[in-house]
Amino acid sequence: MTNIKNNDLLLDTISSTENFPINFNELEQAAKQKLAAGPFGYIRSSAGGEETYRKNTESFAKYSIVPRFLTDVSVLNTEVTIFGRTYPHPLFIAPVGVNKIAHVDGEIAVAKAAAKYEFPYIQSTVSSYAIEEIAAVTEGSSKWYQLYWSQNKEISFSMVKRAEEAGYEAIVLTVDTVMLGWREEDIRNQFSPLKRGFAKGNYASDPVFMASLPDYDEDTIINSIIENIYHPSLNWDNIAELKERTSLPILIKGILHPDDAKLAFEKGIDGIIVSNHGGRQLDGVIASIDALPTIVDAVAGRIPVLFDSGIRRGSDAVKALALGATAVCIGRPFLWGLASGGQAGVERVLENFLQETKVSISLSGVRNLNELHKLKIVKS
Repeated sequence: MTNIKNNDLLLDTISSTENFPINFNELEQAAKQKLAAGPFGYIRSSAGGEETYRKNTESFAKYSIVPRFLTDVSVLNTEVTIFGRTYPHPLFIAPVGVNKIAHVDGEIAVAKAAAKYEFPYIQSTVSSYAIEEIAAVTEGSSKWYQLYWSQNKEISFSMVKRAEEAGYEAIVLTVDTVMLGWREEDIRNQFSPLKRGFAKGNYASDPVFMASLPDYDEDTIINSIIENIYHPSLNWDNIAELKERTSLPILIKGILHPDDAKLAFEKGIDGIIVSNHGGRQLDGVIASIDALPTIVDAVAGRIPVLFDSGIRRGSDAVKALALGATAVCIGRPFLWGLASGGQAGVERVLENFLQETKVSISLSGVRNLNELHKLKIVKS
């Protein structure tokens, strides 16, 4: 629990001589000054005509908080318990791969910043650094592992085993990326971080993956990664196999339809992440925030429902939590912080985001997440 008067960084920030971008647009512009067109375009852009990307952010404005006043909000409790573990706040780091295109320290910097501010870190399969490297520099912090299924399913099982042995707490299986979305910016810039070797961290360190190769040439490794990431045959039978191969909780990331949410529960899935991949996969789909309420209703509190796609500031997080999300995941904002200032840049983004979220919760007139889930939200 937090005494709110000791959690106000506004005056300290105003008094600071440090000049650092504050909001999402400023962060993006600062990153643009640091990055070449290829990496910047890869991070910023989304699929097709970017209709989904725009919906993700614009749809938040359709939801309005109806705050309560004259409630004693001097003490705020943002704790949330998921799979038996209590986290100090409901803010997670979304799984984002190839972080080395933003900064040489990549996922190492992000994971260390996440540990400092107690954001559970969800590591991507296509990280620039390996599971074990992240674990070594963030001992004791909360980490989950995001899994992209492989055509060779034994590679998937091997990575899950490694994550389990490294102390990761859950497996997040992404189901909306059985093939890459149509991304025009990457075509325009002729840039693919996969083809340039930025996704090797977990693959080049995996014994099953390496044993499957005819040789260890760089091109062979990269081409096999790309081949394995293409897995259009992924289905519920594969998920049943995965459940047999790990004792960790399994969440499915990419659910947008309430019937899929019901199926997930019926098939023993432990949690859901409502996500459209930040608009990077199928263009023209429903905004994640618009899909959230129907998923929450379908699940009816039986398993946790996390949320990502379109979160840009603390008030966005408050709206998602009020609409029933158990926790929210932050993606692009921390990447812009990484590009702008390495680990220190990520830390500043997370510190500001956490502070704005806490202030927004308190100004809504609620004192804990149970009250926040009951906060009135109206849609225009």
